[in-house]
Amino acid sequence: MSPRIAVVGATGVVGETLLRLLEQRKFPCSELLALASARSAGSKVRFRGEDVVVAEATPEAFESVDLVFFAATGALSKTLAPEAVKRGATVIDKSSTWRMDPAVPLIVPEINADAIPDLPAILACPNCSTIGVVQALWPVHQLAGLKSMVVTTMQAASGSGAPGLAELRAQVIADAEALSFAGGHPTTANATHVFPRKLHNNVIPQCGVFVGGGSTDEELKLVNETQKIMSLPDLKVAATCVRVPVEVGHSASLYLQTERPVSVAQIHAAIDAHPGTVVMDDPSTDLYPISDDAADNDNIFVGRVRIDVNDPHQIWLWQVGDNLRKGAATNAIQIAEAWLQHRA
Repeated sequence: MSPRIAVVGATGVVGETLLRLLEQRKFPCSELLALASARSAGSKVRFRGEDVVVAEATPEAFESVDLVFFAATGALSKTLAPEAVKRGATVIDKSSTWRMDPAVPLIVPEINADAIPDLPAILACPNCSTIGVVQALWPVHQLAGLKSMVVTTMQAASGSGAPGLAELRAQVIADAEALSFAGGHPTTANATHVFPRKLHNNVIPQCGVFVGGGSTDEELKLVNETQKIMSLPDLKVAATCVRVPVEVGHSASLYLQTERPVSVAQIHAAIDAHPGTVVMDDPSTDLYPISDDAADNDNIFVGRVRIDVNDPHQIWLWQVGDNLRKGAATNAIQIAEAWLQHRA
């Protein structure tokens, strides 16, 4: 029998994407419950051509539910995810609340679907930047063995949800209006409520909040989650996370040190053979992936693969992925598809 599904955070940008992808991927569902915080209760979302009234997410809402997607705040997940499991549901959580809990599997299905338990449990989805990075890393690790990585991410405004996207768009409009006057100049004082500095026409070397030692929480997530997903607790990872004025599509520059030297052709072949990754890499034709290539796509794209001129054990590559799809909603649904196979 098809599972009864609940989506917590159904009115948010990730929740809306998740509902759309559940339809597109024809995920079996006997009934869908749209849940959110009290302030969104009573609104409506569309699912399979019908309006679904949003109800408040409460412990009682999970009675007789088989599968719950959490695409809401970490506070809701922390409070309500255990309540859903108590009532016999498996939870797939997109927040950071449970990711580093040793008892909670952190899943990218192409890498570690075998970690999904048979019994009702909380399953964590990694951060949107981590998913793209590990998808690019895993085939290289299988091929050559990873020793260390230095990564710089370039993260889209939508990584901060609908408010981040709205703030960038408002700044674009404000600058356009300022430029429309004779002698006008872009304003330097657009309202900033989501990002620490004005994002439009800028690059901000800060994603998240600083947590000590000069690192942000977003950078520590990337380090810790990469090690956990790949079961490489000793992998040396250094990360800088940067916010860029792009609506959708996280990018990353990776500098890897491997145990064994390999060729660019071998790396291309390994990445192309890995599910969910695509090579776009031909310097002779200026071919490499950009955010537009990844937008509204479930694949992770890799290009600019090259061997460091000073050391054949060191590899550069460039990675791009849609942070709302594979970076969030698609990965959650793929976890659910793997769970469904376990359940069969």
